[in-house]
Formats: sequence, C-alpha cells, structure tokens
Amino acid sequence: MRRTKIVTTLGPASNKIDTLRKMIAAGVNIVRLNFSHGTAEEKKDLVDVVRQAAKAEGQIIGILADLQGPKIRVAKFKNGKVVLKENDTFVLDAALDKEAGDETVVGIDYKELPGDVQPKDILLLDDGRLVFIVEKIEGTRIVCKVQVGGELSNNKGINRQGGGLTAGALTDKDRADLKTAVALKADYIAISFVRSKVDVEETRALIAKEGGEAGIISKIERIEAIVPETLKGIISASDGIMVARGDLAVEIGDAEVPAAQKLMIGYSRALNKPVITATQMMETMIHNVVPTRAEVSDVANAVLDGTDAVMLSAETATGDHPVLVVQTMARICLAAEKQPISLGLDQRAEVQYTRVDEAISMASMDIAKNLKIKAIISLTETGTTALWVSRVRSGVPIYGLSRNGNALGRMALYSDVYPIEFDVTKFGNNTELKKAAIDKLQQSKLVKAEDLVLITCGDNIGITGRTNSLTILQVE
Repeated sequence: MRRTKIVTTLGPASNKIDTLRKMIAAGVNIVRLNFSHGTAEEKKDLVDVVRQAAKAEGQIIGILADLQGPKIRVAKFKNGKVVLKENDTFVLDAALDKEAGDETVVGIDYKELPGDVQPKDILLLDDGRLVFIVEKIEGTRIVCKVQVGGELSNNKGINRQGGGLTAGALTDKDRADLKTAVALKADYIAISFVRSKVDVEETRALIAKEGGEAGIISKIERIEAIVPETLKGIISASDGIMVARGDLAVEIGDAEVPAAQKLMIGYSRALNKPVITATQMMETMIHNVVPTRAEVSDVANAVLDGTDAVMLSAETATGDHPVLVVQTMARICLAAEKQPISLGLDQRAEVQYTRVDEAISMASMDIAKNLKIKAIISLTETGTTALWVSRVRSGVPIYGLSRNGNALGRMALYSDVYPIEFDVTKFGNNTELKKAAIDKLQQSKLVKAEDLVLITCGDNIGITGRTNSLTILQVE
C-alpha cells in the first residue's frame, strides 16, 4: 500500500466526474481547489463533483481550499503583452488604470508596492523570467531599468528579491473565500505567503467565527518564514505546511530551495505536523506522457525526506494527461517507499510526553516496530492519535477509524494513515467496539486470521482527547 499521499489540483482538465473517478482510482487522496480562479458557485459545484466521485469509488478524499493570498501582480496591457529589452526603462505605476499598460508602463494590483521598495532593489517578474532594477520612486511610480528582458503579459507576478514586502497573508478576497470554504466544509484551508504564526492565528480565529472545523495549511514561500524560530512558530500554530517552492525560489534563489525543503520537512515531522511538497514536481507531464529523470528524482527524494504528500498543480488542472500523471507519481512514491531509508524516520523533537494520548501513540509505534504487527487501528474522534502514530514510519499501515467527516478528510493527508468511516458510539463497551473494528478491516480484506493487530482507543467512547489504552489482539 502506498504510504505517501497525493494532492491534485482541480481545473478544466480534471473537473468532470468520470475523469475525477479515474484519478481517484489512480491514487488521489486530497483535491486542491485553487481560489485564485473561479467563483464561489463554481467551487460549490466542484466540491459536489468531488464528493460524488469519492462516494462512487468508495474512498475518503480530503478537500483543500487554497486561498490566493497577496499575490503581487502587474495589471493588464492594452494588447495583452509587451516585449521588453535589456536596458529599457519601464514603470510600474500603482495609480495607472488596470488595463492601460503599454511598452513603457503598466499598473500594479498591490498599491503599497512603491512604499515597500527603494532604489537598487531587484524585482523579479513572471517567476524570475524578467529582472528589473529599481532606479527611483516617484510617488505611485516605480521607475525601473530592465536587466533581463523578455515577454511580459497580463497579470504576471512580481517578487522582490530577498523578500521584505509588507503585504499581509490575508486579503479581503481571501476573507470572503474563507467563508465560502468553511460553508463547503473544506477539510483544510491553505493560506499563502505566511510571514509568522500571527497570520495563522488570525486565520484560525476567522474559521472559528464562521463555525468551521477546517485545519490550516501554511504555505511557506517567503524568505522571512524560513528563519528557524519563525518557521517553528508557524508549524506549531498550523495543522500542516506546504513547501511552496515557486515563489520561495524567487525570493531565496532556486539553489537554496532543496536545503530549505529538507529543513521544513524535518521540522514538520519533529513538531508532529504533516507536510506537503509542491510546485513543478511533474511539470513536463503537462504535455508529455513520461516525466524527466530529474522529476522522478525530485518526487522520490521528497518521499525519502519524509514528506507526507506530494502535490500536482497544472499537471492535473490544465494538463493533457491528468490520470496518467497521478498513476506515474504513485508509481514513483511506491518505488521510493521500498527503500530502507524511508522507514524508521523518527524526527520528533520531544522525548518527554505531556499528554497521555501522545504517549500511547508513541508506545504503539515502538511495539509495531518490534513485534509482527500487521495493522494499527486508531479509533479517533479528531484524527490526532493517528497523526502522532504516523510520525514514526514503520511500514505498518495505520487505519484511522472515525465518525467525524472532518477528521476523515484530515487523515487523508497523513502519511501511512488510511481513513475509514466508523461510528464508535454504536457499541456498548470497548470489547464490542474493538471486535467490530477488527471485523471492519477483515471484511475489507485488510487483515486476516491470526494477524496481530494493535488498537488505540479511550475508555470513554466518543469523547475527544481521551485515548488512554493500547491493546494487542489476534484476528480470529
């Protein structure tokens, strides 16, 4: 069974139920809804399709609502694009009409940019394909010299090399989209360009105000966010992070990204949080039917580093082969998971436990590694026990049994964890409950007679945060 999870982005290539069913059958665990595009009604329709497809395939599929964040972009050109040459003078004007751009000037959607930059700053446009040097600021106008030219078209992104822009993580659009995501019962909400744990805390308060249960995924794509103490604070405040390598590479330089990725994955596992590795993992498969060897190595190395999930963006949103690319990624993950280095990962920072349920989780993994346990059953209300158990990779499958839809959707992201819908409150005592849980797995042919199974649960059935027992049983 594949332990690493696959996140796929929905778009025109993958938003039909037949295609989505095939993608789920190929190995999709989480679907990402990109709130940079489309309306609230379109997102509702997508969620309906996802849930229909998941039900038809008999799978638990988590839903990740990805907020756009303060993406800093140029506005539009009269002719859709311009071609700029080295040493050209070009102006970014916060006061210009948003559709009045030409060969000399273009508007910008982030009106505070003139106050965030100064002469000699380097601005990188269109993911670094064009490079501008700021010469002077004249009110709302940023006068630049083109250092590296090329084609610049509508709505391309702007980054300041070295970071330091003051834009907050949540825009007014994001706050409106968050309400939509909560109403649609998204399992996770991803926030972009997180600067510190304060951004996470603000988002959590907004989710609570709307009565939501969604977990928060912090996208790490700013240079400020990878300062070790800041990063640890963000991870601790979040329910998971995304290694968002696109904008991060523009800010810190592409050569620095691999080390930053390893740092983020290591910290996330140490702090008991899941991590998604994203951006251009299978980029050439947007059109090609096979990946490059470098892409294969990229996905495999993320798995070997301990990532919980790998993500596809344009490959499944607009690509020519959405099902094939999922199949290919799943195959690469399985091959990497065969390697001994992918097992035994235990990067937890704490050796002293402060909670009984955490101690039970870690004890279960120690037993699983030293006894021939075939399956771990986590009877859980929130999925937290299953998450803790999954932080130590043993190769033993972890089945998260829960009646809570949000817990099931969240567990779909955790490496090694397989969520199964199961109502613990239907049973009068723990003996009946444990037998029914084993029967559930046996009916699905996940365990067989004489297998040893480890079960974690609480004495008080259906109560959150009360896991306090660990039982080893033999399947009859």
